[in-house]
Amino acid sequence: MSNYAKVVIKGSPITKSNFKLHNADGRAILPHSSGKYHDRYALYEYEIALLARSQNPDIILSESLIALLKVYYKSEKRHPDTINITKSIFDGIEKSGLIVNDAQITKIFTEEYYDKENPRFELELFAESEYNFNYTITKKNLPTQPKLYSPLKKNISDNCSLNNDSKNKINFKPIDSCLEQVDKISKVIKCCNICNKTIISDDYVKADRGKTLICKKCFTKLF
Repeated sequence: MSNYAKVVIKGSPITKSNFKLHNADGRAILPHSSGKYHDRYALYEYEIALLARSQNPDIILSESLIALLKVYYKSEKRHPDTINITKSIFDGIEKSGLIVNDAQITKIFTEEYYDKENPRFELELFAESEYNFNYTITKKNLPTQPKLYSPLKKNISDNCSLNNDSKNKINFKPIDSCLEQVDKISKVIKCCNICNKTIISDDYVKADRGKTLICKKCFTKLF
C-alpha cells in the first residue's frame, strides 16, 4: 500500500472560491465548456487531475493523510488568497483518483513563496499511519521588516449607480461587494455582478449562495 505521493503543477495557481453557480435545484455547478472566462476554474481542476495521476501512476492513498503544500506565485503583489487556494487543488487531486476523498486530509501545512519565472504549487501527501507532523514557532533574534496588508476599498459607485432620490443618498463605508451595499439599503437596488447593470425585475439567478447575482441575459451567455 502506498504511503507517499508528490504532485507538482506548473503555472499560477487559481481559486474558484469567488465564483459558484447553482442550478434550479440548488446544486452547485461549475461550467467547463461554455467558452467563457469562468471555464478556467473547472479546466484547472481537470489539469490537476490529469497531471497528478500521470505523476503518480497506480497510486491510491486511502487512509488519513498529512499534506504539505508549497504555493509559488508569480507576483508578490497580486495573487489569490492562499487560504482559498486549497479547495481547487484538493478537488483536482480527488478527481485524479490519487485520493479517495479530500476529507482524508486531516493535517495540512501551507507555505507561500514567489517565483516569477516558475510559478507552481508542490503538494506532498504522507500517510498518517507512518508519518508524524511536527512544527515549531520561534521568536527571531532580530525582527525583520514587516509585510503589511491594506484592506481593499470598493465604493458602490464602482458597480451600481443609485438614483437621485434623497431616500437612497446614504453614506456607507467602502465594502467589497455590490450586493452587500444593496443589503444596506434594504435591497432597493440589485445589479448583475458580471455586466454590472441594474436588475429591474426578478429576472435573475443567484450564485455563490446568494452572494452573487447574475441577470438572465448574462447567465444565458455562460452556456
